Amino acid sequence: MQNISKIKGYHAHVYFDQDSFDRATKLCEAAAATFGVGVGHMHRQNVGPHPRWSCQLSLTPEQFGQVLPWLALNRGGLSVFAHPDTGEHLADHRDRAIWLGESLALDLSIFDGIPS
Repeated sequence: MQNISKIKGYHAHVYFDQDSFDRATKLCEAAAATFGVGVGHMHRQNVGPHPRWSCQLSLTPEQFGQVLPWLALNRGGLSVFAHPDTGEHLADHRDRAIWLGESLALDLSIFDGIPS
């Protein structure tokens, strides 16, 4: 069994497209206002392993238990991909994934050659 103390934080990636951009923006802004989470750029292109446009919410381990249930109730049909940040990037994205809504195939090839 692994110790959860290795978790530095969590990322929740909110996926959207042109039609749902405004909804995703409002959701991310509301998460920041409600919980004080970090909000990344609203990427209008696929970035990293993500198969859709996305915005990253950065959560502390303490915020995670409140934010994830809130996202489950307020995501408005958007898919959300969440994972811990342990520094083991491949394992965090592949083996430790939590999906709200539709789960999508990630492009994990970007982690080739990176130890996990």
